[in-house]
Amino acid sequence: MRLVTDIFAFSAAHVPRWNTISVSGYHIREAGATASQELAFTLRDGIEYVQAGVDAGLDVDAFVPRMSFFFNAHSDFFEEIAKYRAARRIWARVMRERFGARDERSLKLRFHAQTAGVSLTAQQPTNNVMRTALQALSAVLGGTNSLHTNSLDEALALPTAEAATLALRTQQILAHETGVARTVDPFGGSYFVERLTRDLEAEAAEYFRTIDNMGGMIAAIERGFPQREVAESAYRFQQDVERKPGWPRQVIVGVNEFASERDGGVPILQIDESAAQQQLDKVDRLRRTRNKVVVARALDKLRKAAAGTENTMPAILDAVRAYATVGEMCDALRDVWGEYQEQAII
Repeated sequence: MRLVTDIFAFSAAHVPRWNTISVSGYHIREAGATASQELAFTLRDGIEYVQAGVDAGLDVDAFVPRMSFFFNAHSDFFEEIAKYRAARRIWARVMRERFGARDERSLKLRFHAQTAGVSLTAQQPTNNVMRTALQALSAVLGGTNSLHTNSLDEALALPTAEAATLALRTQQILAHETGVARTVDPFGGSYFVERLTRDLEAEAAEYFRTIDNMGGMIAAIERGFPQREVAESAYRFQQDVERKPGWPRQVIVGVNEFASERDGGVPILQIDESAAQQQLDKVDRLRRTRNKVVVARALDKLRKAAAGTENTMPAILDAVRAYATVGEMCDALRDVWGEYQEQAII
């Protein structure tokens, strides 16, 4: 939290148009969370960051407008649209009522969406084009500010140039041929989507109450609460996928239904293994040619800032200018703050 509040304070004073942090829920959903869990845990993380900034003496309207969020665009089309709508409503209400935000920009939840990597299948990989297109469409209809579309071959390897281009064209067709981006909240007023939105808000509110009763998101994480909730959801989903035919189950086209012995393989990107050695050689060359005294002095300054109360950002920037590596800077912070150890989930 110290680094986050230092970034908030430094950016508000020196780079006020810089987008300070992106609060990510993407990895939460990829780990097996439900839509309501992704919504609740992501926004509750955001609330924890805002509270930390306020506790550090910052005006909420000085830093919240530059925060953004990062959501997963999953496969349940209408649920995803409702999730994004619920997220915006929750954030605006919390900023206004809990933190007393006055600037309209603080009430706006700006977010990026990326289609669901976990939904992509190695079997019949060309089916992933349709999955990605529909997930991207739900994100656009839900109001995303920016979008990443996954490539059809990402369940197998890093994407080829051709697969990445097709993913890009998917976005461009949505943006330029369909007209779906011309209307704000096109599903507003739909009984089904409005009900889904209210249901997701209610489920998120229940998680908020539980986390607040635990003492906040940090305390909840230390107790393993969100980790346990996500793990249980992932387990239930996998059970639904693996049920025998004839039983109610989660259908994955080409995997547990409509499978084929001939999956129609796609070209796979082959990475030249010498690339890793080339990067190692670059780092080694940097360490041999930089001024070691300046680097050591910058890292000592960073440790001193971390151990005290001054903002760490100037020291971090000085270390970067001295050509300290990311690993060296992280080691300097670990020397002072230690390293978080995940508790076993029971």
